[in-house]
Amino acid sequence: MEFSTSAEDQPGLKGETRIDEPTRAERALARRFAETRATVPDLELGVDVDAAAALEIARRPGCSLTAVLVAACAAGLREHPRANAAYRDGRYELYSRVNVAIAVATADGYLAPTVLDADRKPVEQLCAEIETAGARARAGELRPPELAGATFTLWDMSARPIARASGLVTPPQAAALAAGAVRAVPVLRDGAVEAGHEIALTLACDARILFGDRAASFLASVAEHLRAPSQL
Repeated sequence: MEFSTSAEDQPGLKGETRIDEPTRAERALARRFAETRATVPDLELGVDVDAAAALEIARRPGCSLTAVLVAACAAGLREHPRANAAYRDGRYELYSRVNVAIAVATADGYLAPTVLDADRKPVEQLCAEIETAGARARAGELRPPELAGATFTLWDMSARPIARASGLVTPPQAAALAAGAVRAVPVLRDGAVEAGHEIALTLACDARILFGDRAASFLASVAEHLRAPSQL
């Protein structure tokens, strides 16, 4: 039996080939992503959330939508201990502190500085900490302690023209939340169609600890805090 040479095997078809060696950070990121997909049985749930109230807070001087998202996640984590936990060695570890890591895009991929005790801080304080941590991450100035201790991760893609995003769970954390861009949509209020804004949230979770109704309840809690963030 004869086999014809595939297009992939024909030399020169793709032009000249240049080999770029990944940086140390890129190697670590690739290894982490591969390990996550290989070891975590993940479950994804999504919801579209009215973002009008969150945007109102985010427009305050010195504030950001990322900070509002962190506050909503932190409030939900406090209410749902299984989301602020880990599956390790066949047992559940539930943590007393709510520490939210924020994925920050850098030249070599991502870094995730941790906001400690995010559930105990007002949005204004979160805004300042997140801005500083993001700048330090992009400048390559973060120290190892600033990347440690996270119990949950937020992947905020709202600044990008991406309707929906999917984040990866960072082992041994139970879950991660990804936020897409805020979209202008028509909404029905009191029988009339008005202009509104929505944001898509996608929850990725380790199905060994956060599954079914527990995962749905946590996501619903985060969505509700985002719809009515005045208490954050």
